[in-house]
Amino acid sequence: MNLAPLDRESVIPLYYQIRERLLEQIRAGVFKPGQSLPSEQEIAEHFAVSRMTGRQALKSLRDLGVTYSVRGKGTFVSAIKLEKDFRQVTSFTEEMKARGIRPKSKVLFFEVVKADEETMNALQLKTRESVVSLRRIRFANTSPVGIEWSRIPQRICPDLLKTLDPQASLYETLAQRYGIKMAIADEIVEAGLARGEEAGLLGIAAKTPVFLFTRISYLQSGEAIEFVKSVYRGDRYKIVNRLTRLKA
Repeated sequence: MNLAPLDRESVIPLYYQIRERLLEQIRAGVFKPGQSLPSEQEIAEHFAVSRMTGRQALKSLRDLGVTYSVRGKGTFVSAIKLEKDFRQVTSFTEEMKARGIRPKSKVLFFEVVKADEETMNALQLKTRESVVSLRRIRFANTSPVGIEWSRIPQRICPDLLKTLDPQASLYETLAQRYGIKMAIADEIVEAGLARGEEAGLLGIAAKTPVFLFTRISYLQSGEAIEFVKSVYRGDRYKIVNRLTRLKA
């Protein structure tokens, strides 16, 4: 490591000084996106500080969103954050391909179940009818970035379990196989903290900041057709929107 020594006479905390030195190196391109940073042990030895101080410096970088951690592997420089655009109804696959990123999925479950109360309310169902329930970890290239859980009434796509390749785009299959095209969507985004299971699936520490998305998609007729709840990594995503001011 070619990092300037710490000023031990300064009132600025040591962990913060370490963070700033690492941040300078990241901005200068010494550490590139996807490259690992020195471990807390290496930082402690280089600066003659405690491992706790090294750990605090690395955590501070993660809190800024410029790095992310992978359990058992270390801390890595974040790539440019992926944009979540609220102006269009697009699938994860479509979003990634539009940015030149290879989408990949890992299926957690893909089955037909009876709609629970939350799904009934979201899809305006009058009975606990059967829905196709698909939950997947979503990857941008090889990095896990989100967990999506989609529920769709089985009556509109009765053989979806046989026709959908879970690695492929759900929206493309619905459009090509069943003539179902999402026209409008209501999407709510909230800030949250990753819970134990979510953190494990996304390869991040528990209580790491995440985005929580809730989406209801509709056909042009206004019929609710899909209910989705998603968790996306806060260190890999940013929200983008365009606002216009109404003329008086």
